Amino acid sequence: MSAEAADREAATSSRPCTPPQTSWFEFLLEEALLEQHLQKPSPDPPPVQLIVQFLEQASKPSVNEQNQVQPPPDNKRNRILKLLALKVAAHLKWDLDVLEKSLSVPVLNMLLNELLCISKVPPGTKHVDVDLSSLPPTTAMAILLYNRWAIRTIVQSSFPVKQVKPGPPQLNVMNQMQQEKELTENILKVLKEQAADSILVLEGALKLNKDLYVHTIRTLDLLAMEPGMVNGETESSTAGLKISAEEIQCQVCYDLGAIYFQQGSTNAAVHENAKEKFFKTKELIAKNGSSSLHFTIDEERLAGYCQACGVLTSFSDDASQQTTPYSQIHSCMKSGNYQDLVKIFLEDNLTLSLPVQFRQSVLRELFQKAQQGNDALDEVCFKVCVCNTVCDVLQGRTIDIQFCQLFLKPSKEKIDFLLEVCSRSINLENASEALKRKMAAFLKNLCLGLEDLQLVFMISSHELFIKLLKDDERKLLIDQMRKRSPRINLCTKPVTSFYDIPASASVNIGQLEHQLILSVDPWRIRQILIELHGMTSERQFWTVSSKWEVPNVYGNVILGIKDNLTRDLVYILMAKGLHCCAIKDFVHAKQLFAACLELVTEFSPKLRQVMLNEMLLLDIYTHEAGAGVSGERPPSDLISRVRGYLEMRVPDIPLRQVIAEECVAFLLNWCENEYLTMQVPLPLVQTNPYVKLGQLLAATCKELPGPKESRRTAKDLWEVVVQICSVSNQHKRGNDGRVSLIKHRESTLGIMYRSELLSFIKKLREPLVLTTILSLFVKLHNVREDIVNDIAAEHISIWPSSIPNLQSVDFEAVAVTVKELVSYALTINANNHFWLIIQADIYFATNQYSAALHYYLQAGAVCSDFFNKMVPPDVYTDQVIKRMIKCCSLLNCHTQVAILCQFLREVDYKTAFKALQEQNSHDAMDSYYEYIWDVTILEYLTYLHHKRGETDKRQIAIKAIGQTELNASNPEEVLQLAAQRRKKKFLQAMAKLYF
Repeated sequence: MSAEAADREAATSSRPCTPPQTSWFEFLLEEALLEQHLQKPSPDPPPVQLIVQFLEQASKPSVNEQNQVQPPPDNKRNRILKLLALKVAAHLKWDLDVLEKSLSVPVLNMLLNELLCISKVPPGTKHVDVDLSSLPPTTAMAILLYNRWAIRTIVQSSFPVKQVKPGPPQLNVMNQMQQEKELTENILKVLKEQAADSILVLEGALKLNKDLYVHTIRTLDLLAMEPGMVNGETESSTAGLKISAEEIQCQVCYDLGAIYFQQGSTNAAVHENAKEKFFKTKELIAKNGSSSLHFTIDEERLAGYCQACGVLTSFSDDASQQTTPYSQIHSCMKSGNYQDLVKIFLEDNLTLSLPVQFRQSVLRELFQKAQQGNDALDEVCFKVCVCNTVCDVLQGRTIDIQFCQLFLKPSKEKIDFLLEVCSRSINLENASEALKRKMAAFLKNLCLGLEDLQLVFMISSHELFIKLLKDDERKLLIDQMRKRSPRINLCTKPVTSFYDIPASASVNIGQLEHQLILSVDPWRIRQILIELHGMTSERQFWTVSSKWEVPNVYGNVILGIKDNLTRDLVYILMAKGLHCCAIKDFVHAKQLFAACLELVTEFSPKLRQVMLNEMLLLDIYTHEAGAGVSGERPPSDLISRVRGYLEMRVPDIPLRQVIAEECVAFLLNWCENEYLTMQVPLPLVQTNPYVKLGQLLAATCKELPGPKESRRTAKDLWEVVVQICSVSNQHKRGNDGRVSLIKHRESTLGIMYRSELLSFIKKLREPLVLTTILSLFVKLHNVREDIVNDIAAEHISIWPSSIPNLQSVDFEAVAVTVKELVSYALTINANNHFWLIIQADIYFATNQYSAALHYYLQAGAVCSDFFNKMVPPDVYTDQVIKRMIKCCSLLNCHTQVAILCQFLREVDYKTAFKALQEQNSHDAMDSYYEYIWDVTILEYLTYLHHKRGETDKRQIAIKAIGQTELNASNPEEVLQLAAQRRKKKFLQAMAKLYF
């Protein structure tokens, strides 16, 4: 062995060995290992990492013999892993500050759900419906912890987050991050929907006034040994970690204050609630001390909240709150007391309690008011700016350009005020030498910048100037000023000179990146990227903006380009093109796509085809948003390209599903039913779900309105849609007590998900296609066994009348889909009376009677020139009239009920008479008698009012019955005309009432 090798070996053997990291599965094998590990000074892995590892392993899905992915099994191994995660959190004393800082939202959500489960929270129970005082202490504490975390997470999600610049592109990491982002967004969506309930739970907790207990490692062990023991030792008053009632109230008040403060951005009145909670927190901290054993509150942040609430709400009697500079400044700004405002800024130049950002924001607000025409504020702006400038000088910051602009024309008054501010901003007896030098340098430079010697003399003869500058410094300054020739006023130099200073490389890169984000000119984008790559080769400039998003199917190909400049250019051109397309800026989108197409044609046939596909989608969007709106058919070339895309069979080309979706919708919207039914290749129908759906829709529409001929294709379309709306049994979760976020997962048995089907339908505009699919969903809705009120629709008879397996259909999803489809269809054509009737029927079925009447009347109005013509009998059928009668009856509009009874083919006297007997009517009552044409009803009214002794109303009824056109001896045509005129006036009166 050589001497060098021996030395190396000796050095290596003398180096201390790093102990290997403990693996997660070792804690499964040895029960006592976890507590030993957590007691170490610096355990590796740390506790929060252990929680992630345990829950990650416990939630891994399994794969069965048919290679199908199954939910994580509820076996002993997974239960122990979840228990271990809970033990680690118990070791951390369930400190949400620590857990939130280190765990992602999905992981912490899973952890707290497991805590709820093990704490015996009844599964599926809303927390707001539970009486906390009746629960065991640990159960109540678990519910509090979950709801505290819920509102803290909502508050935290409202704060802006700085984007982390990604490292080298790793596709699996990017996909994992995207999945976690989507999961986090889903959880946040649910938490926000349940925010009101969480707030009520915490408000209820403030009334408990009793100590609670949180699980420890010992109590969790006891639960694991005796899981059936609900009210045993683990739930007694002596078990677990005791949390005093005062500590609970303090922390809950703080968390409630934070959520109320966040909600105040949309509802200013809530700031009062926030103020109450924050001041209560402050009071509890003062009473019990800030050194809590279990909870931590950031007292600086609490003080900031209190100050903000004091400004945003009416002033309280709290003297300390009234005397804070923030509230005083706010009061001055609100009342226009600008003299006191300047005084506050002057005093703060000594105390320096106001942040520089706040000072600048007040000055900006004053400038805005001055620019709106309030000339009196010019002087105030100057004074506040001087205060800020002197403050900046004393703290070593650069002088703001606003001061130089306001000091372009100095005057005696301005110099006087400036010297007063300088004098009152520094205490010469106690000031440090550094502070004195800063003030002296400022006054010296001020003298050098002035051209008027009288103003210079004012400064140089001032007491402060004499004290700060020595005799020789003053003499040197005077000599410098005498030598100035020609005299130049430094303050009158143009503002642009400040930007003539050569910038550093990092500033240049930042400016170019800013231009790169803003530019939509392909040539300019290319030039900027060339400059940036010339400055540095280490950066990946496609990551500059988080808004640049390219679909994953394309990103895999683009990020595989070896040349960095080409990769950045292709990625950015495509991302900007897609963004312009999304915001309907089709001109710039076309320019960006064309440049990208020209670039990729040189080296990648795959990307060339991708760009051709995207340009086809852009042309579809352009036509649909332009000429297509007025009904102009697309050019034959565009239709041919759409067909060509659907028939394309080029291997290894990344395809976006949305393009196929838009192509099929495009063909349906322009009635290319012949192609979809007869000419589309069979393999395409079998492989592309949108083409199959389009073919079935086209075939069904083509064979309408034949009642029998269309039954075959209609049945095929029915079966496809029923399968899409069915729920798969394999996705139902066991009753494990966890609070689930989603009740049912969409079935994979159909050719697509229900959400995808809904998205596709919302791209359709052709009335017959929309009517057909709407009719199908209405029929599917009516098939439900427990349905009370059917919904009517056109062509409803072509669909099957039953489903073999009703339990498999998710009828709640069908009901939601029907509502969304009708709402969408009415945005396409708000005057389609059949769609309006469907919308009215939906409101009727959901007991929204006023809204139902609105749409029933609107349906009649659009097809009768606002009731100037007769409403077609296929619109106002007896069923529709009966539903209008029921709506009026339930709204206590009984006279309207009686009049509508005349509209039926056979007048319903029983209902009319019963309605007229009602004395508590919420309509115009006798004012409606002129709209009654049925003599029998008028005679009954005359009798009824005579019986009640209502003379005036009886006379109105007699007057109505005495009109000659209602005489029974009149010809039928006269009677019909009289009835029609009264129908018209009554429906117009109803429309004015309900529109």
